[in-house]
Amino acid sequence: RAFRALVQLHLAGLRRFDAAQVGPQIPRAALAWLLRDAEGLQELALAPCHEWLSDEDLVPVLTRNPQLRSVALAGCGQLSRRALGALAEGCPRLQRLSLAHCDWVDGLALRGLADRCPALEELDLTACRQLKDEAIVYLAQRRGAGLRSLSLAVNANVGDAAVQELARNCPELEHLDLTGCLRVGSDGVRTLAEYCPALRSLRVRHCHHVAEPSLSRLRKRGVDIDVEPPLHQALVLLQDMAGFAPFVNLQV
Repeated sequence: RAFRALVQLHLAGLRRFDAAQVGPQIPRAALAWLLRDAEGLQELALAPCHEWLSDEDLVPVLTRNPQLRSVALAGCGQLSRRALGALAEGCPRLQRLSLAHCDWVDGLALRGLADRCPALEELDLTACRQLKDEAIVYLAQRRGAGLRSLSLAVNANVGDAAVQELARNCPELEHLDLTGCLRVGSDGVRTLAEYCPALRSLRVRHCHHVAEPSLSRLRKRGVDIDVEPPLHQALVLLQDMAGFAPFVNLQV
């Protein structure tokens, strides 16, 4: 009994909880017990609970921990808009949020987040396939000034309209992941080059409508881009085929 009281006292003062540190799988009852008395959490990561985590499991934890600054819910597909509403309403200091592979995240859910989280800096919306340009435009207009990192990867509904609005409203944006955004093209990338002086990395792999001329301006600024320029790709191919690095005589 004394040991249990000591554990509960420790948990009550817990600042960071990552379910992955408990184990690859954690039962619902165990999570409820572990977080029952936690009231000072600043970081919460629950990805290992993705198979069963529900609104009923999560909302009470969010309500008791208004100091949360970082929340990771990647893959938690059993949640709903209600959980995100509780997070937005009850955790005004939220800075980092991962919702990767949460198919339930739609435009209305994202609007609530954009309206109520003024401190938001990092947001992972990878494979949130319900989101369309209109939702990202709203996010950019409401929270763009503070955003530093955003992933919209693996979303075929996101196109140049969203990217251009992000560029115009996110002057502090440092990292943008557009991997697999098939509707994004060169126009969006050119706008990023024009309006995002802080950009440090851009992911555009499998964005087949993004041409090299739109990326060259960013390359000259030292932005890390995950696709190589065409000449480098050709040299690598030749090396693989010939078994040695070819000598190329470039004349101007």
